[in-house]
Amino acid sequence: MKKSTPLKKVSITDWDTADRPREKLMEQDRQHLSNAELIAILIGSGNREETAVELSKRILKSANNDLIQLGQMTVDSLMEFKGVGEAKAISIVAALELGRRRKLVNKLIQKSIKSSQGAYDELVGIFEDLPHEEFWVMGLSRSNKVLFKKQISRGGVSGTIADLKLIFKPAIEKLASALIVVHNHPSGQLTPSSSDIRLTDKLVETGKIMDIPVLDHLIITDQSYFSFADNNLI
Repeated sequence: MKKSTPLKKVSITDWDTADRPREKLMEQDRQHLSNAELIAILIGSGNREETAVELSKRILKSANNDLIQLGQMTVDSLMEFKGVGEAKAISIVAALELGRRRKLVNKLIQKSIKSSQGAYDELVGIFEDLPHEEFWVMGLSRSNKVLFKKQISRGGVSGTIADLKLIFKPAIEKLASALIVVHNHPSGQLTPSSSDIRLTDKLVETGKIMDIPVLDHLIITDQSYFSFADNNLI
């Protein structure tokens, strides 16, 4: 019986020009490229068995084709894929981080925060793809325009420490008229913990004494948010 000849991997250079990611980006609108093709451009080449696009599809599949999950992958986890070395993994992580930071660029016009949804929209980009907890404070002017956004602490997967002195310090320095505090739950759990409630109570009482009211405390996950004010906990 005649032995079958193993299939030879077809290189991207053998593809039709219109199907090559780089050429496709140059000749067409970038929106026409799939996520796998964009990642293939970042990594440049695949491995002996897969083209860059095929490898990129496999990487995406491991993240359930979800760019948020992909953004949470580390350099080490990406390097577990055959054909992805340190340089390629760093390129993917760096590109996704740039995309996240793009959303954080301050607008020329100060936004006026009128609701918990407005506060969430202003702050959500900070917490996208974070695998750990962070605590931030946002200072508002008398007309509820954003004066500053500042990280207070950074913790582990299940918690972070929020110091009252550090929370109110930037508010005093920037002459803020009110504050909104926010932290994330990487676990996706929106229900506030007992420590979250105790901290909020302390913040509200301190704000009354200092005449810098705490208007809301938001808990943010990748999918939604919880507002203490909306739930009558402030």
